[in-house]
Amino acid sequence: MQDTMTRILLVGTELPLLEGLAQSFAALGFSPVVAPTLHEARETAARNVPLVAIISRMLAVESSGEMLSIPLSPGGAIVLYGSTSSSGPSLAPSLQRAVLADLTLPLERNRLLALVQHVGDRARAAGRVPPPDEGLRAEG
Repeated sequence: MQDTMTRILLVGTELPLLEGLAQSFAALGFSPVVAPTLHEARETAARNVPLVAIISRMLAVESSGEMLSIPLSPGGAIVLYGSTSSSGPSLAPSLQRAVLADLTLPLERNRLLALVQHVGDRARAAGRVPPPDEGLRAEG
């Protein structure tokens, strides 16, 4: 199980899909947040930096600069998703380099959960995610 400090940012307009994913991540111990736009995602991430940003491929292609400006925790990753019916334009090279995976949801939901768990495990092993009780320690 993950610690609750590991934030996951879900970005897109497919709210039922994203809410379902948020529930799955919460059940695994992550702290998910849903944002409908890249602008709101960037503002949310500035307040609470996520480890992983899961972003609609359509939004990423429309505004790649704004997507790339979303802050991530050290060792964090960007995952893009699209629906089965979308066959959008190919990604620009700068996006291809920044993206860990480009998945079709909900078909690849289990792969997404496994990727996020792997990123969380890798960040924790590298000491980039604080222990769950670190925020509760008394200063002194």
